[in-house]
Amino acid sequence: MALDFLPRFPWLTGDLQTLRNTLVRPRIELSPWPERRLELDLGDGDRLLAKLHLPAGPQVKPPLLLIHGLTGCEDSFYLRGTAAHFLRLGHAVVRLNLRGAGPGRALARGHYHAGRSADLRRALVELAAPLPEIERGLLAMGYSLGGNMLLKLLGEGELPLPILAAASISAPIDLKATQVRMMQPRNALYHRYLLGRMKAESTADTKVLTEVRSVWSFDEKVVAPANGFAGAEDYYARCAAKGYWRGIAVPTLILSALDDPWIPGESYLRESWAENRHLTVVTPARGGHVGFHGRGSPTPWHDLRFESFVRDLGLQPARSFSAAATAK
Repeated sequence: MALDFLPRFPWLTGDLQTLRNTLVRPRIELSPWPERRLELDLGDGDRLLAKLHLPAGPQVKPPLLLIHGLTGCEDSFYLRGTAAHFLRLGHAVVRLNLRGAGPGRALARGHYHAGRSADLRRALVELAAPLPEIERGLLAMGYSLGGNMLLKLLGEGELPLPILAAASISAPIDLKATQVRMMQPRNALYHRYLLGRMKAESTADTKVLTEVRSVWSFDEKVVAPANGFAGAEDYYARCAAKGYWRGIAVPTLILSALDDPWIPGESYLRESWAENRHLTVVTPARGGHVGFHGRGSPTPWHDLRFESFVRDLGLQPARSFSAAATAK
């Protein structure tokens, strides 16, 4: 696989890369692989929902945990596409819904945010019951906001289970810079769409939501007070992955395109990534936001890049998964 990303026609710009799945709405079939619904107890009355899929044939490769982005869920196109690719490679896959997201909304009073890494920590513990062999190690991949959350978790350390390798795709590692970029005039349509979805999935008081007119206002009036932050600026400062990556001790692929219309490329270019030998940071000129629809393969390039990254690590295979993983 080429290390340089080359967009395929007609998705030649950052915006088209970003919008491709929304415009095409690809059908990604996961029915060939057995599926089990999981409920993960967060210990505070809320629960997360997830779906576990098992691959065909010998099940000896590390399982993969997938973490969606802002306003996403287990059925986001990018999550389903990655799940199908790694299931074909022989990995079990867990598609996680963050707190209050997607089908798990009714099971949670609270809601996820970019820094709620404690939920991921708890999810790892809870996954050991339906998937005992996960204690030998797993892979983790986070997209956009989920990527920021994953990098924060890794940087905090003291993981309850060994993460053998991780990937962050198009993460807003500088939350403040991302908020400023999103509110620029060229992103007005993106901003309106995203804010509408944020408000639709929120459980905040309707009166408060009617007063929200921007992503910053949502973070200031909804996210911050619900989660103990002094305000939006405090939330951005305390939760941005740029403050945590130096502590990461797990082989981690960090991938973000410089033409991402949502994430400023400068957020990545200004960091001194070489200070951490565990990180492989790739910033291709093109790719958009969670796009990477490249030449030569219908599989998104970020999936192929992580596949190559994991293979190059030469990870030892886990034992075969037990019958507990398939019990209904």
